[in-house]
Amino acid sequence: MSNLVFRFATIQGQNIHWFLKRNCSVSPAQLAWVYLSLCVVSLGIGAVFWFQGATLVMPFAWVELLVVGVSFWVYARHATDGEKISLQGAQLVVELESAGKLERAEFNREWVRVEPRTGDRSLIEVSGQGRTVQVGRYVRPELRPALAREIRMALRGA
Repeated sequence: MSNLVFRFATIQGQNIHWFLKRNCSVSPAQLAWVYLSLCVVSLGIGAVFWFQGATLVMPFAWVELLVVGVSFWVYARHATDGEKISLQGAQLVVELESAGKLERAEFNREWVRVEPRTGDRSLIEVSGQGRTVQVGRYVRPELRPALAREIRMALRGA
């Protein structure tokens, strides 16, 4: 397998790994700091207006921070979502992580099928032994056929 060239995978010994991650520009920790600074600024401005007699500014500031906080929390839950596909000897292992929940499926290398779900730009369907998993959510649609070919090529060992 050392003569194979992979665009999406990394090779470690006899094992091949595909790590497909969500493209996140801000980590959950960075997001927490941004939210904290937003709270300080917004509540500071609200306090200034409160002391000048505009008492309705502070409740609106709290509502704003609540809405922004909920949206940041939803974003942070999915910031580490991803797919890990590993070819380890005779097993193809697919792990899907979404909002901290991990789904794992193992397939016998000899019996697994890898194909687009409906068309060239659809998700990649990995199936075998009565199980089906869809992968490729974090790959641009036009690159999914290349990823599917790469996985098939690795399964054949060509």
